[in-house]
Amino acid sequence: MQLGLSLLAYVPSHALRKAGLRCYGARIASNALVYHGLWIFAPWKLTIGRSSVIGDHVIMDARAGLTIGDNVNLSTNVAIWTGQHDYQAPDFGYKEAPVRICDYAWLCFRATILPGVTVGEGAVVAACAVVTRDVPPFSVVAGNPARVIGTRNRDLRYDLLEDCNYLRFI
Repeated sequence: MQLGLSLLAYVPSHALRKAGLRCYGARIASNALVYHGLWIFAPWKLTIGRSSVIGDHVIMDARAGLTIGDNVNLSTNVAIWTGQHDYQAPDFGYKEAPVRICDYAWLCFRATILPGVTVGEGAVVAACAVVTRDVPPFSVVAGNPARVIGTRNRDLRYDLLEDCNYLRFI
């Protein structure tokens, strides 16, 4: 199955990539964009909302459940993990928790989201930030571990796919 998903990640069409992911059980809005190079675990536990954009070479671990809201922008090389080993456990056991990315959130280049995190509505996760706990709505977080460094305008009304000039055919 992972081989099929790996090949699907490089199909040169958003529509075909989405159709293929739907065949694996993913729930993806008809107008969402999924760029090439996506690495995904358990697509049947993935939901992507309307007008959301999944950048190239994004890693999405949906094994414990991954929900991405509307008008969410996941930039290039974002990594979202719903499971990890417990380094304190005597058996190096595996633990997992679902991740939720709320409407209008923006995860910048190489941001990493760890299990159990909710990124609030309108929040921005800066480039290379490592998010280990929930991000409050309309906050801007940066660093490792990520911490709040600012706030974002609360009057967000844009539609990523109508108001922006995304290249839709690759």
